[in-house]
Formats: sequence, C-alpha cells, structure tokens
Amino acid sequence: MLAETHPVKMACEVLGVARSSYYYQAAAPSDESRLKRAIKEEEVDLSEYLVYHDAYHQIGRFLDDVYMHKRIHSSLGYLTPAEFEAQWPQQSILVLDFELNA
Repeated sequence: MLAETHPVKMACEVLGVARSSYYYQAAAPSDESRLKRAIKEEEVDLSEYLVYHDAYHQIGRFLDDVYMHKRIHSSLGYLTPAEFEAQWPQQSILVLDFELNA
C-alpha cells in the first residue's frame, strides 16, 4: 500500500520515523533477526529452563517486562516500545491535524 493512502505510514514519514520501525507494520527480516538475537543473548543464554513451560513463561516475561519496558531501541528514537506506543496517539493526532490544515 502506498504511503499516501496509509495513515500510519504517512504519520511515520512526517515524524521522520525510520521505515523499519513502523509500529503497526510487520517486522522486516533484519528486525526479526535482532529480536531473536536479543532473546537469545539477553534471556536464553543467561537462564536455565527445566521444561518447555518454564522457557515459554520466562521468555514471555522477558518480552513483556524487559524488551517492551526497559530496553531502549535506536529505531524508536531511543525510547522503549512502551514509551513509543504511549506517545503514538499524541504524535498521530498532531500529524493528522497538520496534514488536514496544510
């Protein structure tokens, strides 16, 4: 879909957000590799799991607590994903208002 017809892409382009960090777009292959590497290096390699259930819950906890709320991301302007998501409604309203009044 072209950026001109997709409001999220339009907003990201106006805000100067990198293409790889569109919040609602599927991750690019390189983003998936970074995520997998972060999970492996920051959780799996440092933990011991007794059974699959332990691994499933610990990795889920890592993603929810650490990756989303404590780990900053350069592609999100050095914010955590939770901080970026919290700012998104404010920024998108400003962008859409700007676009409508331009």
